[in-house]
Amino acid sequence: MDTANGGPELDPRWAAPDDNVCGVLHGCRDASVVAARSVGAGWSSRSSSWHGYELETDWRRIEVEPAGERDVLLNGVVDPDRVDELGRLLDRLGLPCELEFEDGDDTLPCGSRGRPSG
Repeated sequence: MDTANGGPELDPRWAAPDDNVCGVLHGCRDASVVAARSVGAGWSSRSSSWHGYELETDWRRIEVEPAGERDVLLNGVVDPDRVDELGRLLDRLGLPCELEFEDGDDTLPCGSRGRPSG
């Protein structure tokens, strides 16, 4: 999978905080598929491991790694005011997911976005 660094860089406000979002992308065997769809939507993508990718725009930086045969794990940092937008974007990219957002002391499940294919 080629990577693309043409998208906007993460806003410095979100570069320092610890990860605040994690989740699972269902029905996707390969993180390169997630990276390719994200690049098509204007995100930048770079390889972060043998099979993982870091995906970035100005309001989120997430890493995706394969987890088993049918899921990809997601974790990273997202602007707290736009966490629901991340779920909607993943839905539009055809990547049904479950996300959890941690805001300070509380973990707030964002719920399932879309349906796992299967």
